[in-house]
Amino acid sequence: MASQVLVAANRGPLSYALDQDGTLSARRGGGGLVSGLSAALARQPEAVWICAALSDADREAVRRGVAEPGVRMLDIDPAVYDDAYNGIANSVLWFTHHHLYDVPREPVFDAAFRRQWASYTAYNRAFAEALAQEAAPGARVLVQDYHLALVPGQLRELRPDLRIGHFTHTPWASPEYLRMLPDDIRSELVWGMLGADVVGFHTWAWADGFMAGAHLDDERGTARPMSPAGVEPSGARWVDKSPSGPVRHRRTDVAVFALGVDGDDLRALAHRPEVDDKLAALRSEVAGRKAIVRVDRTELSKNILRGLLAYRELLTTHPEWRGEVVHLASAYPSRQDLAAYRSYTQAVRDLAAEINTEFGTEDWQPVLVSVEDDFARSLAAYRLADVALVNPVRDGMNLVAKEIPVVSEAGVALVLSTGAGAYEELREDALVVSPYDVTRTAEALHAALSMPAAERAERTKRLAAAATALPPAAWFTAQLDRLEPGA
Repeated sequence: MASQVLVAANRGPLSYALDQDGTLSARRGGGGLVSGLSAALARQPEAVWICAALSDADREAVRRGVAEPGVRMLDIDPAVYDDAYNGIANSVLWFTHHHLYDVPREPVFDAAFRRQWASYTAYNRAFAEALAQEAAPGARVLVQDYHLALVPGQLRELRPDLRIGHFTHTPWASPEYLRMLPDDIRSELVWGMLGADVVGFHTWAWADGFMAGAHLDDERGTARPMSPAGVEPSGARWVDKSPSGPVRHRRTDVAVFALGVDGDDLRALAHRPEVDDKLAALRSEVAGRKAIVRVDRTELSKNILRGLLAYRELLTTHPEWRGEVVHLASAYPSRQDLAAYRSYTQAVRDLAAEINTEFGTEDWQPVLVSVEDDFARSLAAYRLADVALVNPVRDGMNLVAKEIPVVSEAGVALVLSTGAGAYEELREDALVVSPYDVTRTAEALHAALSMPAAERAERTKRLAAAATALPPAAWFTAQLDRLEPGA
């Protein structure tokens, strides 16, 4: 049956497990975004979520015709998927949007890259074709993230009747970084995005970056953002499209939807018995000292190494904190199939060990690093935190900055870098630092540890209010509403 509301994302709301006897069983996915989208879609009639089959069990489910209501998995050739996901999405687009290239050596756009881009195009085409098949006339489609940047343009060609939105969860590259891409690839990328009626971002900084990048192709007539005078009262900005060949004009609305957290759900999760057990264990390890907490994947953009360097400088320049503070650093390994990430994860371990060797005593370990993906432990650390350190070089939003104030028990001082998307909303009540300035970050940590309890509590209330302003279900609904005709 054709659907009126569709979501397309690389990862779906569930995955399958294949038992030894050949039985397939579905398991719901975790995480706030999946939960929020699932809750929002449950209220939509005839909604469907289209995603990729990510495991052998997922692909087996597709081949057997096993499916859950409202979910369609795509069995994409594993080699094509690997090229698209690891070769382009994670090794090119992610590095471009997060400004991660070691420019004297990277990027290199050669024949292998062209082959991978062809796979990325085919991967996106599979989603576009599935959406075209599943969508009812005039249906609303929300495409998620940089993995599927070409889908809006491809889908527009197949189904011009649809109302299409695309949301990017990462930053958008500055014009200088976007210009690194080959001209034809950059044009394909921008054209794919401009196939949407609405393109959404977490902040105006990333939205403005997108419009500036679209302007790079102005001389060839592929995209032209309007001047600031074109800003509507709602904050939308129009982009005119004039493709080569017969001239046609349409507009793409560039909008901001600042994803927040569901406070009630998060607090309920944070007070489950297993979290209470983890909290008791952490309290024993911290032993009454103040706690500086960070929770990240070992992702290059998260800036964990400079955070550890700032902590080391804090202990050097403010020796009064030696033996009085513990840094709880949850650094979950990420993308360990990529050499750069394996090296970074090891560097985090090595630097933490150096700090412990330099400053540690028999009864005090300055840094407690966890490299296990343990959500219950993270929630326990949130509750315990006196200081939260969130210092990414560049981050689409960073929900950790929003989650910690929501569940903090005694109030938390937030040290936040200007590189986080959350900076735009939280900066008034955070201690703001440059992600590159280790000395300033060390001083901010000192100020946060020294902050009076009453001030910390008041800041935490305001941070939590901002963090919960647009929880996932409302965030999703706001985007759907913008796709209504005449919106």
